Amino acid sequence: MASPTTLSARDKAQAFVDNFNRSYEEKHVAFENQFWGTKMALSSTEESPYSTELLTKTKAEMEDLLSDPAVIKEAKEQQEALANAKGEDVQEVLKVLDVIVRTCRCNEFPTPESKAVREETNKIEGSLEKSRNEMTLGYTNEEGEFIKASSVGLRTVLRTAPSESTRKSAYDGLRSIGAFVCSNGFLEIVRLRNKLAHLLGFEDYYDYTVTNAEGFSKSKLFEILDGLEEGTRPLMAKARKDLEELHGVKALDPWNTSYMMAGSVVKKMDPYFPFSKSVENYLRSYAAMNIGYSNATMTLDLLDRKNKYSNGFCHWPVPAWIKPDGTHVPSQTNFTSLADPAAVGSGLTALNTLMHEAGHAAHFANIAQPSPLFSQERAPTSVAYAENQSMFLDSLVGDSAWRAKYAKDLQGTPIPFAIIEEDIRAKHPFAVFQLRAMLSVSYFEKALYELPEAELTAEKVQSLADEVEIRIQGGLGARPLLSVPHLVSDEASCYYQGYTLAEMSVHQTRKYFKDKYGYIVDNPNVGPTLTESYWKCGNSKPFLQIVKDLTGKELSGDDWVDALKEDLEEHIAQERKEYDGMISKCEASSAEEKDGEEPLDLAMTVKFVDGDHVISDSSQSGLLSACKEFEAFVAARVAAAKASS
Repeated sequence: MASPTTLSARDKAQAFVDNFNRSYEEKHVAFENQFWGTKMALSSTEESPYSTELLTKTKAEMEDLLSDPAVIKEAKEQQEALANAKGEDVQEVLKVLDVIVRTCRCNEFPTPESKAVREETNKIEGSLEKSRNEMTLGYTNEEGEFIKASSVGLRTVLRTAPSESTRKSAYDGLRSIGAFVCSNGFLEIVRLRNKLAHLLGFEDYYDYTVTNAEGFSKSKLFEILDGLEEGTRPLMAKARKDLEELHGVKALDPWNTSYMMAGSVVKKMDPYFPFSKSVENYLRSYAAMNIGYSNATMTLDLLDRKNKYSNGFCHWPVPAWIKPDGTHVPSQTNFTSLADPAAVGSGLTALNTLMHEAGHAAHFANIAQPSPLFSQERAPTSVAYAENQSMFLDSLVGDSAWRAKYAKDLQGTPIPFAIIEEDIRAKHPFAVFQLRAMLSVSYFEKALYELPEAELTAEKVQSLADEVEIRIQGGLGARPLLSVPHLVSDEASCYYQGYTLAEMSVHQTRKYFKDKYGYIVDNPNVGPTLTESYWKCGNSKPFLQIVKDLTGKELSGDDWVDALKEDLEEHIAQERKEYDGMISKCEASSAEEKDGEEPLDLAMTVKFVDGDHVISDSSQSGLLSACKEFEAFVAARVAAAKASS
């Protein structure tokens, strides 16, 4: 039996933890509501005011709590008081004290100067993001008309427009983002970020960010990335040579590469990925894998519109956690994309975004730990850990088995394998380009934050971006580095290496499921396995350990490189086998019962919105009915756009 002294120490620690959890949750919610309102350009009301000033204020209040020296001091004192205590309840309190200390260390600004630098940076970031969201972007079509488009829309034009002049105009639109951000505060942000890192004892801001998020230094990170870069450089050189031989030297121009690899097949695939069915297909796919959301509420703002933030994301105004009395606090999730339902390829783009962001949502909804700090996406949550979940699930959209079941036209006809084969032949030999593009962002940010302050000029930074693209991608990339929104945003800067590390773990995780079960698509073991092995723990375990615990191997890029090296004909034969197998399964299933009539239950509420307008709410009508209402809204939007054009 524990002594009264131990009980008293435990109760005191629990009171501190409870007070901290309440305070953090309140400040987290206030900041995230401002984040959503400003990013989505929602109307400000007396009850729900939104502004960049309030965004900066609520962010500062949240960071003030997490950087308060008194908080970390008391957390450490409570740890010391419980150092020799026993019992499961004591271990739970110690677990929360540990995450408080880890999180506060990532947000520590111990001097007035460091705190002032952080606050100044936040203000400039807020101003730049507002300006960037309001920036007029677009391209000139073949008729000489200027067509407004977001950065996502411009990238769609690069993949699908048959006119080279149109594609070149879209590319120029993307390049204009670099000049814009460099003249609207980005250079000052870089200076201030580095100043903060130096004040905190780090080599530079990249080193500061990576160390906090991943638990290892910038130098350790680039040991990993350098190995991947060197190992895939010959594949990149061969792929560029093959592309030139196949389509001519102009295929290597950055505005032509994406189209040459996929332009014609994207049009053929388009009818089988109708935008209006994207949400339903994602929901059905997740349900078949037995993925649930632990009673979460998810708000989806999927359509592109003026002044909306230029990148898809998923955030959690209410993180999931378990209170001391065992009460589960379900997550509330906001996620967004920038879809233009009338654009060729928009359905596939939307589907990829849904499968990706919904993977984040499922992950964070299923974290079951005794503090909201375990289920918030900032440091010390590993970027690679967060992205592993979403990228594993969006990878399924490229599988022939997935396409056999879910890629259907509006009459219900599945996509023919001939189109899938054409897509594979167009992309597989050049899949290394994606890897190199991901690497280039990290190498650019590394070089950017290593620049001497005297060299931090718009001309130098734009030149540096081009130099890195040429060195890492073999030529200028289809997505200019300075158009990548992560670079500007505080919570996403020095983040992109997480995608690369995550992609390594995605291939390792896919191999685990394939080796154990023989398949992934519609495998009901996927959801429970991910929940137990990857999701429940939140950031209580290191990313590298989580991957090793499930797959039995240290994280490496071997499975990714093996996939890139796979013989094209062997790859097609395997995909054909999996396609035929799923078609047979679907035919057998439809013979037994009418497909598509069963209700969906993913233990979640979904709200479809378009800015301030609520389109549908599954709590009122059920998931499938909410999807149908969304489909009708999209159809009306497309019809109105056609009528006015």
